[in-house]
Amino acid sequence: MKDTQLYQQLLGLTEEWEIFNVEIGFDKLEVNVFIETKDKKNGKCPECSKICSIYDVRDERNWRHLDTMQFKTILHCKIPRINCEEHGIKTVRTDWAEKHSRHTALFEKWAIQVLMGCNNRTQAKKLLGLSWDEVNTVQERAVKRGLCRRKDLNTMFLGVDEKSFLKGHKYVTVVYDIENSSVIDIAKDRKESSLDKILSKLSSSDKHEIKAVTVDMWKPFAASIAKNLPLAKIVHDKFHIEKHASIAVDTVRKQENKSLIQDGIDFLKQTKYIWLKNKENLNDKQEKLFQYLFAKNLKVGYAWSLKEFFKTFWSFENAKVAKIFLKIWTSEVLKSNLKPMIKFAEMINNNLHNILNYIEYNITNAVAEGINSKIQYIKYSARGFRNFDNYRTAILFYCGKLDMFPHTFQ
Repeated sequence: MKDTQLYQQLLGLTEEWEIFNVEIGFDKLEVNVFIETKDKKNGKCPECSKICSIYDVRDERNWRHLDTMQFKTILHCKIPRINCEEHGIKTVRTDWAEKHSRHTALFEKWAIQVLMGCNNRTQAKKLLGLSWDEVNTVQERAVKRGLCRRKDLNTMFLGVDEKSFLKGHKYVTVVYDIENSSVIDIAKDRKESSLDKILSKLSSSDKHEIKAVTVDMWKPFAASIAKNLPLAKIVHDKFHIEKHASIAVDTVRKQENKSLIQDGIDFLKQTKYIWLKNKENLNDKQEKLFQYLFAKNLKVGYAWSLKEFFKTFWSFENAKVAKIFLKIWTSEVLKSNLKPMIKFAEMINNNLHNILNYIEYNITNAVAEGINSKIQYIKYSARGFRNFDNYRTAILFYCGKLDMFPHTFQ
């Protein structure tokens, strides 16, 4: 079998195309495959598939293909343009690559698989023998392809969170599909307009289907959700609320430790995580220290008890009963006279309606916490991202659960 016949079959070319030459460059370890159209007078319109006369032939273009026995394989072709009565002058569609791509569909599919396996571009470019810009282009095209194919989300619950992007209080807004454990999109900053940019792109059917959005108590986010998803309920996130409770307890500890040190007592030093960890996660040494300190009737012990008492809220199944519980809990906080805990209680009561929505929908940003770990690994593997567009592309590539593979035309 001739080389031209072999590659004709390997590439799976249709009857419109033929390989007229194959050159092997042993010095560069390259195989160059030259393709042309069989019909030199007519071609098929890429829009309507109508046979039209050829208008002219473009300059030769090259496409990187899958390697042949470790030889880099490059396809070459001068693609004709046709003159369609309905659509005008159009470039004929090829069998082996998508429009504007410098790689064949099979190579691009392979590159996407390598990228997904490596989890970062640096490793992938070594394995693929591509430059950083070429790998970046493959990834960008994959994400763009996936976003174009994603018509409807088919989800009832969204999560909204902020994520640190650069040092110096630079953030991005991330929207999650809670049911499918994936990232829908991300936008610069954490402003109302940031979330607007993502939510406004949702289809009308998605907006009507979304029942609730879990989010922290950041007012710009709540305003955007109310504006763009008027039918959805806002559920303030359980984990963000518990984080505020822990901060209040730690503030009490810091204040009490400072006061005790002035009296020459330092047993609260370096005990931060004793009060912040879940009790069941304490090791034997920590458990003994906790019991020792708790028996001393310290203010931080009282604050810790109030924090643990508050956790009962998440177990209620009736909103009215949960509301009564919060009134009882608030009265206990006020009796404590611990200002950080009182401030936390005020925050709960100022956002009571959206916090009570948890009882009905029972959703949290736990999905976000899991995906954030993956995002952090992606960021670390890339040694940080200085460019937001590259950061967004990487997150959607690895966490978007998109349909990114090109059509292979075979």
